[in-house]
Amino acid sequence: MMILKRFSLLLLLAALWLGAPLAAWANQILIPMDAAQKEHLKAYGATYWLLSKQVEVDWLLNYRGGAFSCAVAPGIENELTVRGVSFQVISSAQYGSILQEIADPNANMDIMKLEKVPKIAVYTPKDKQPWDDAVTMVLAYAEIPYTQIYDDEVLRGDLPKYDWLHLHHEDFTGQYGKFYASYRNRPWYQQQQRDSEAAAKRNGFAKVSQMKGAVTVKMQEFIAGGGFLFAMCSATDSYDIALAGLGLDMVESMYDGDPADPTAQTKLNFNRTLAFKDFQLVRDPYQYEYSSIDMQPYERGVYEDNDYFQLFTFSAKYDPVPTMLTQNHEKTVKGFMGQTTAFRKSLVKSDVIVMGENKQSNEVRYMHGTLGKGTWTFYGGHDPEDYQHLVEEEPTDLALHPNSPGYRLILNNILFPAAKKKKQKT
Repeated sequence: MMILKRFSLLLLLAALWLGAPLAAWANQILIPMDAAQKEHLKAYGATYWLLSKQVEVDWLLNYRGGAFSCAVAPGIENELTVRGVSFQVISSAQYGSILQEIADPNANMDIMKLEKVPKIAVYTPKDKQPWDDAVTMVLAYAEIPYTQIYDDEVLRGDLPKYDWLHLHHEDFTGQYGKFYASYRNRPWYQQQQRDSEAAAKRNGFAKVSQMKGAVTVKMQEFIAGGGFLFAMCSATDSYDIALAGLGLDMVESMYDGDPADPTAQTKLNFNRTLAFKDFQLVRDPYQYEYSSIDMQPYERGVYEDNDYFQLFTFSAKYDPVPTMLTQNHEKTVKGFMGQTTAFRKSLVKSDVIVMGENKQSNEVRYMHGTLGKGTWTFYGGHDPEDYQHLVEEEPTDLALHPNSPGYRLILNNILFPAAKKKKQKT
């Protein structure tokens, strides 16, 4: 009789176990970001979606390519499936083992809590061309919402409404990308000039270059107040050039109606800049270059087949910020060109954190710094999946590149402001 009772009890426990809801036994979702992930870019959008639904997400730094994890909740698995994002449902015990592995003092891993959905602004003209900007393309592909702003909104003080600001591939010097020699007769170039001049007049400036200088100052105040700024291609060096040359006339008559100050180079103030020092302006208005910051093709010694840069490996437990910004399933990233492709290392300020470089060419491709309560990140090149994306070419189809390591670096920056801040230990 006693044996029968025990057998009945075991049957009852087995029935209860089989009938229990999955969430009770497998109650954590793991989104791998290593080679097992079939949609790396959309995984960031899915994580952004989770945060927008007030779901707290763990970013597992250096674990499986920078995996994400959250508790099981209704609707999440369906949303991930619809987006095509690879995921696993694991038990709390399994997740506990992962956390133990990460917590090991000898493991270069850590957990970053993502708690808030960042408010994203993209500084871009309303009539931007489809070939213009990698960031807006990847935001659209990953399904991450953003607000489009430009000079009027910046100058009227809208930046504090946002956590993260991306600078469209802009020319902050007021020279319209130095496209005059090749594209001055194109309707889009002429319209850009008319729109910019109208905006300058509307905001009380005599010249576009003066307005752009005021815009850079507003953005610098945004960073110092706790904002996160991200820029690519010409928005990187032209931004610092504009800051260094505040109050100077650095542009020739075809851009603003009068000659440039011939002594402008000697009057540059490098104390104002974020990233660069001691650079030389390129004064020729017909030359497609702003300054000596950008490495030239003949100096670099690379071409499409051998152009790569290496991501640095940081200590996840001691340097979480650059660790977040370099999460990837590849440490060697294919290079790509732009109007500004690679930063001359000798002109990068000593307090800048270099996160990606080509040592052989002595060039920096990806870097980060702080100003006041905020941070900035500069990324060289135009489009991570189009080696030499030319003006008037069709935009890249990211459905063909869902696992792009180069685009992942952009999206690391998108999620960075969502992190619960830790005090750095170094």
